[in-house]
Amino acid sequence: MQVYVTIAAMESEQTKSDRLSTAEVARMAGVHKDTLLRWLKAGHVPEPRRDRHGWRHFTESEANAVIDFANASGEIINDQQMSFLAKKQTPYLGKLTTIDWDFAGAKTSYLTHGLHPYPAKFIPQIPNALIQELSGVGDMVGDIFCGSGTTLVEAITLKRHAVGIDANPLACMISRAKTSVISEADASDLLAVVQRARSLSDLIISSEEGSLFPKEQFCSKQWRPQFEKLDFWFDAHVIEELAEVLSWCRDVESLSARTLALTAFSAIVVAVSKQDSDTRYVRREKGIAPGEILRRFARSLEQATRAAVEYSELIEPRFMCQVVEGNLLTPPDIPQLDLMVCSPPYPNAYSYHLYHMTRMIWLGMDQPLFKKQEIGSHRKYSSNSKNGATVETFKAEFSSILAWLSSQLKAGGYACFVVGDSTLKGQRINNADLISDVGQAVGFQEVMRIDRTMQSSKKSFNPAIGKIKTENILILQNAQ
Repeated sequence: MQVYVTIAAMESEQTKSDRLSTAEVARMAGVHKDTLLRWLKAGHVPEPRRDRHGWRHFTESEANAVIDFANASGEIINDQQMSFLAKKQTPYLGKLTTIDWDFAGAKTSYLTHGLHPYPAKFIPQIPNALIQELSGVGDMVGDIFCGSGTTLVEAITLKRHAVGIDANPLACMISRAKTSVISEADASDLLAVVQRARSLSDLIISSEEGSLFPKEQFCSKQWRPQFEKLDFWFDAHVIEELAEVLSWCRDVESLSARTLALTAFSAIVVAVSKQDSDTRYVRREKGIAPGEILRRFARSLEQATRAAVEYSELIEPRFMCQVVEGNLLTPPDIPQLDLMVCSPPYPNAYSYHLYHMTRMIWLGMDQPLFKKQEIGSHRKYSSNSKNGATVETFKAEFSSILAWLSSQLKAGGYACFVVGDSTLKGQRINNADLISDVGQAVGFQEVMRIDRTMQSSKKSFNPAIGKIKTENILILQNAQ
């Protein structure tokens, strides 16, 4: 920690004012920022020093080196030309068959993708490949079950606009955090919260250690949920530290920075609770020591800030992302889509309202409402009551959703679904077949289906159902 502070202190205001940002150097060289970032990654131009927030700052000599390389390379193609060339060509679907869709060993947590745990999300390489092949620069890419925002991040970084929809308010918060741009001032404010958490943690831990007499436990004066089972799921000292940290997150001034801070807070809630894990709703003691909650939050927020800085430096502000909290059975108003890519819920596979319950309670979200709206919930499909959901329930819901989607997707546009099988009442359900059949009834036609083997650690559901080892990439085309 001392080294970190010392390095930060070395950056004088005079030195900072003499440096140039990535965007400024790109403009001076007459190239797009993405081009400069590509040159840096390839080692064509020298990598500049980064400040304590992770932002690149070029010296005059480093900027001149970029300008010299730009003049020598002759790499001139503007975004208007790129967009025209991309849209002029009709996608050749055969190219999709040449891709190794297993992506075995691929890094999946780059940029903001690792910001928050979210079970059953698909890997970013899948939407990345589909977006590149089936849309052009400036197109509108949608994800009607956006979850933690994987498709949205990939769309924006590929110079598309993006819109995501989800009934889960926690998913919407995570998606907004992962796709929001933060400024240097935002990063500074967030890292100040990180330092505040570490300082309080050190104070709490020092009071616990080396004392002959027990000292008074830390107590926060801040709000905490009025939930009758709060003590059942959290130790008393965990509640106090979470309440304190949550108040700091809510006090962050910038909306984008505040959303990021709340997401970093949410990311640790299950880990410091007595809930076994994100995918197991059973109670167990974890032995979380006083002060450890603050340390975990500090790590979570620092990592989130670094990731958000890297994302913010990469994207261009003219490409917009909208996240809509809404129930698709009463669909919201969104812009027309050029492409839709999603990983929809599988019937009987997962209960997000249950496993995210403690997070939603701490964040003041309406968990009971989401429970009613959640599509595919294991709780609904495992019920033996006469009102329990069946495969016909899922068909009816998807028929309504796809009928709406056909009116929102441009004629000839593609809707891509990454989906695996389910087990209902002991019967294996091929969800790709189900979605394809329902889609054809409302104006879609299946144009391709690709099988892929999943990495064993990426998707697991209720142990009684078993792990999904393969899934389909189903591509439908809107014939209307």
